[in-house]
Amino acid sequence: ADHRMNRVQSWAEHRLETLRGCSEATLEGRDLSDDRLADVLRDLSDDRRWQAFEQELAGQLIRVYDLRAECVRLDTTTASSYAAVSEEGLLQLGHSKDHRPDLPQLKVMLATLDPLGLPLATEVLSGQRADDPLYLPTIARVRACLKKPGLLYVGDCKMAALDTRASIQAHGDYYLCPLTALQVPAELVAQQVEAARASGQPLIDVERTQTDGQTRCIAQGYEHSETITAQLDGVSSTWTERRLLVQSLAAKQSAEQGLQTRLKHAQQALSELTVRRQGKAVLSASAEVEQAVTAILAHFHVEGLLLVTVTEQVQEQSVRAYRDRPATTRITRQFTITCQVQPQAVRTASEQLGWRVYATNQAAEALAFVEAVEAYRDEFLVERNFGRLKGQPLSLSPMYVERDDHATGLVRLLSIALRVLTLLEFVVRRHLTQQGASLAGLYVGNPKRATTQPTTERLLEAFQEVFLTIVVEPHQTRRHLTALSALQQRVLVLLEFSPTIYSKLCEDSSEPP
Repeated sequence: ADHRMNRVQSWAEHRLETLRGCSEATLEGRDLSDDRLADVLRDLSDDRRWQAFEQELAGQLIRVYDLRAECVRLDTTTASSYAAVSEEGLLQLGHSKDHRPDLPQLKVMLATLDPLGLPLATEVLSGQRADDPLYLPTIARVRACLKKPGLLYVGDCKMAALDTRASIQAHGDYYLCPLTALQVPAELVAQQVEAARASGQPLIDVERTQTDGQTRCIAQGYEHSETITAQLDGVSSTWTERRLLVQSLAAKQSAEQGLQTRLKHAQQALSELTVRRQGKAVLSASAEVEQAVTAILAHFHVEGLLLVTVTEQVQEQSVRAYRDRPATTRITRQFTITCQVQPQAVRTASEQLGWRVYATNQAAEALAFVEAVEAYRDEFLVERNFGRLKGQPLSLSPMYVERDDHATGLVRLLSIALRVLTLLEFVVRRHLTQQGASLAGLYVGNPKRATTQPTTERLLEAFQEVFLTIVVEPHQTRRHLTALSALQQRVLVLLEFSPTIYSKLCEDSSEPP
């Protein structure tokens, strides 16, 4: 997609008949000129009117599509631009999630409804803002939108700030988020895991059915409770928080591979430490060698995993007197370093890999350990929304607008399109589930392949070969529309759309256009 405003009018003029069939019969190309589109973006940038619209829209969508409002997911992303940075503007330099710290950016906070990922609230903020303070204002907007207590809010470790958790608890809602390494250092996590093992607490397995139909364990862990106290608006608040110690087996495997790589690199560095090379400083004292060994072990984070032995050989060589130089004894020292992997220490270190601590204030009866882990692992839902928003098909990034009101309006306009993408596939998937059926014909090159989870992008792609042909005669206009295939007709049925949305486009007219 190309969201540059000066490109839309020429694009629309080649599709006026289709656009008129979808909107107003009097639509003209000039209605989509860059000036009028700029007016639209400026109107959408009005915070008060947008929030009222977004709140009403979310309420209507939940009622019309009979959606369950139980779990809300929050996250942020950044969108870069080639425009200039202004001191008080939206576009600022900051930590880029697109790996482009050299470009100015704005930040987007999105709150979505599980399990379909429907956007409920969209916040557009300046690009240098930290994530932590953005959660509570967005959560307040979700509360105003859903008007329902007892919601579960799921976020990443930026949502784990004590003030954020305390506020969610005080409003009668629930949270689920991982704690940061500052809140629970790795040493503390290891102690808690060891304490759980020593107490005989059973290990809880989290299993998931894979695409091949096999059920595999994807995570395991323990649980304990802690009493949390926080100051909220000058009032002390205390509640019980569940702490979930979770070890992701995939993360553990990846970390073990990283550990083995670090061990190899550390051994290689140690073996080359005393090798003489041109231009390389020679270590002549045992203290220097020991200091270098310690630095290598620390650099590769393998302290205690390698047994390093330093052997010193001292050689004395007599040097004869020469002219004014007296006879002397030259002493040279050579160091030999050997290292050996400590298997037991490596096994112990491996058992501590892949652990993370999650916090929630929801009771186990409503959110069991396995359900909590599964809920957080569904973080891909909001990440997928960001992928659609910034990449294909909505293409927000990079932005080709310079004014702040245009940038804000563009993000909000595309968030409406994101709702359409989300709802279309949700409706189709829900009907397929109710029917116990699947949909075939969506995959190019493999028409027999069926799926119960079609994406909106593939559903729309199935209609690419539908053409409207218009023949203008002196006294009438004839239209011909490509006949809909069986697949296209079934998609319309699954979407609860009438075929007339297509057939009405080809009604013959006695008046030429």
